[in-house]
Amino acid sequence: MAGTEDLVVGYTNPSTRVHLFGLGRDDDPMQEVSVAEEVPIAVVYNGRPYTVVMGSPLDLEDLGVGFSVTEGVVTHADALERVDVVRASHGIEIQIELSSTDAERLAERSRTLVTRTSCGLCGIESIRDALRIPEPLGHTLDVDTDALWLASHELTKRQPLNNETHTVHAAAWATMYGEITLVREDVGRHNALDKLLGALARSATPVRNGFVVVTSRASYEMVQKSAVFGVELLAAVSRPTGLAIRFAQQTGLTLVGLLRGHSAVAYTHPDRIRIRTLDPS
Repeated sequence: MAGTEDLVVGYTNPSTRVHLFGLGRDDDPMQEVSVAEEVPIAVVYNGRPYTVVMGSPLDLEDLGVGFSVTEGVVTHADALERVDVVRASHGIEIQIELSSTDAERLAERSRTLVTRTSCGLCGIESIRDALRIPEPLGHTLDVDTDALWLASHELTKRQPLNNETHTVHAAAWATMYGEITLVREDVGRHNALDKLLGALARSATPVRNGFVVVTSRASYEMVQKSAVFGVELLAAVSRPTGLAIRFAQQTGLTLVGLLRGHSAVAYTHPDRIRIRTLDPS
């Protein structure tokens, strides 16, 4: 029986070419296509394993930073003293150094949790911790619906891995005018968002000057992660869950769903969105 050492997963690329065999009457009998890879990624704090997520092997420093803040390991990205990515045949480690104070606090709640494609409850030991509600958001952002339409249109063209494999999720940062300036992709929707938020933190981008667009449904974890970073508007191409709506309502986040083309709905706090209509004249 083959072991995990035979997979050499830690050195894989984000995508690979594979052969497949068409089974339908009109299918090509032999095809070659690109598929997205996923690898086990261990998050390690001060030499102690914290959790393992399955994700795409790219933008891993961003993942480490974003994950650490959105999961409440630290309150701000500046608290991370070092982030290193170490590859091995069995997988990838994101090795993060914390201050002794943060490491001590983490040790009180830490446990290892292995997930399949993403991690929305990593290291959480109680329901109270899992459903932690961020501080209420202020209202500094106002956008036109035209900004939402532009962001939706631009995001389609800014997903190289998904356009190649048709498998992965994306999270994007848009200015208040809808211009996409940053995109991160991953097989896991939580990972894609953590990568985006980590990249924003590493570049010191002011998050109150724009909004987040995601290609997945808006679960409560996506709302929670966005609100922790101070993001005031989260737009998703799919529908949110009921808990996500309640989280967004309580934190003051504007939650938009079904963002497709020139159509969307606002589930919470629509006052940040100005509706633009065509002049009938």
